[in-house]
Amino acid sequence: MGLLSGVLLLPLAPVRGVTWVSQQLLDTALDEMYDPAVLRARLAALHRAYDEGEIDDAGFEAEEERLLDLLERPRPVRRKTTHHSRGARR
Repeated sequence: MGLLSGVLLLPLAPVRGVTWVSQQLLDTALDEMYDPAVLRARLAALHRAYDEGEIDDAGFEAEEERLLDLLERPRPVRRKTTHHSRGARR
């Protein structure tokens, strides 16, 4: 990035920072949502809650079906945005 473009794009730096943080949060949320270990732990907690009478049959079946569906479904692939490093030249 040249000096002139760096100065002209400086006001956009906070926006790029917020965008980067948002993408990191989305990646982390997707990783957790589709992590088999997390899903199995949530299924175990669901079964405990059902066994202890904290949820009814309909609620249990709906949530169990949703968790099992997530467990079987592959994690969606998200397009990665490309960032140019500051020292890279074109």
